[in-house]
Amino acid sequence: MDRQLANIPLFAGLDEHELSVVCGGATVRGFPRNTIVIHEGDDSDSLFLVLSGRVNIFLTSEKGREVILNTQGAGEYFGELALLDDLPRSASVITIERCQFCVISKAAFQKVLVSHPEIALKLITNLTRRVRALTDNVKNLALLDVYGRVARTLLSIAVECEEEGKMIVEPKPTHQDIGKMVGASREMVTRIMKDLVVGGYVQVETGRIIIHQKLPRSW
Repeated sequence: MDRQLANIPLFAGLDEHELSVVCGGATVRGFPRNTIVIHEGDDSDSLFLVLSGRVNIFLTSEKGREVILNTQGAGEYFGELALLDDLPRSASVITIERCQFCVISKAAFQKVLVSHPEIALKLITNLTRRVRALTDNVKNLALLDVYGRVARTLLSIAVECEEEGKMIVEPKPTHQDIGKMVGASREMVTRIMKDLVVGGYVQVETGRIIIHQKLPRSW
């Protein structure tokens, strides 16, 4: 467990002893596919570290429209604000694969911070980086057009494949999921993806998207 925690950005910079201290208050829980892990508006009391599987973090409007804020997999985390304030959950989380989580309760975490202030200082720095990243996401939604948001989203979830020398998005998200990430309709995303394929910028295969060349800044 310590080794897995070391790969989580929230705990970056913690030494082996500090990671062991944090692990002391953790439990492991499993959830099947398509299960709501937390609901927006719920009381918040735990941080979840994704050990395996993938989840969607999303918001739902009063009319039932969903907007996906992020998709997270092994090595990522959510619910960190629950460890620091008493406000309700700010978003919902659903599993899109069978998942296993390391769960750290607020009570256990606060005991660690009180007993180990050096850990608290390191975590504050890491949380600040997280807030900056979320601010960039909001800025992109406000300033970029739909194409720009789709292009940026593809690049943000792509991973460089050294063997092929290209950027790969795998597993391939549906056009509906991309639409929820960028605040656009599935039909609009389908048109943009079709144009990128025709232009030779991307190649869509079963289970993945290959980005052949740098995506244009505008369309």
